[in-house]
Amino acid sequence: MADKKGKLVLIVGPSGSGKGTIIKNLKDRHPDWIYPVSWTTRAVRPGEVEGQVYHFVSKEEFEKGMADGQFLEHAIVHEKGYYGTDKSEIVAGVNAGKTVVREVDIQGFHSIKKAFADGFDGLDASHLLTIFVEAKDLEELQRRIAERGKLPDEEVARRMESARKEIAQADECDYRILNEYGKIQETVDEVDGIILKS
Repeated sequence: MADKKGKLVLIVGPSGSGKGTIIKNLKDRHPDWIYPVSWTTRAVRPGEVEGQVYHFVSKEEFEKGMADGQFLEHAIVHEKGYYGTDKSEIVAGVNAGKTVVREVDIQGFHSIKKAFADGFDGLDASHLLTIFVEAKDLEELQRRIAERGKLPDEEVARRMESARKEIAQADECDYRILNEYGKIQETVDEVDGIILKS
């Protein structure tokens, strides 16, 4: 880009589409890129480590961050916990000419897209790239969600309802890619290629 700024890449998609796995692979390939850590009020799941993918905070701490204008976007996801994106790391990274990669749901995508379209801390729409990731079909998505752990049936149903709404808005992203079961490396190659050429 002419102004030598970097870009924020949003990996968008429903629960179970493979966003986290794609980003994990991108981290291995591009450790020099920036991968901001999400803030959330949800409980820690088995195997999760504070500060790796999420900062686990109390509802009170999160709401203080909201009041202080700390977040680029925030939302209540699956009608449960708060999730948010701290803006400081993103702004600093893009201004330094870095590629910043962030996983978001459709709510986060809309909030961030609007912020960049409106001109955000010296950044604009030219500094944003959005890629929607989806499974082959809803049955495949439901199987992936169910494989994640023993989620109650009502939680699986809630996530599937959210997925239908998200998929209906997929074409609002710059790119839409299929993450087929068993083909994660091909998917990562495709995402990587999109980012590098943009």
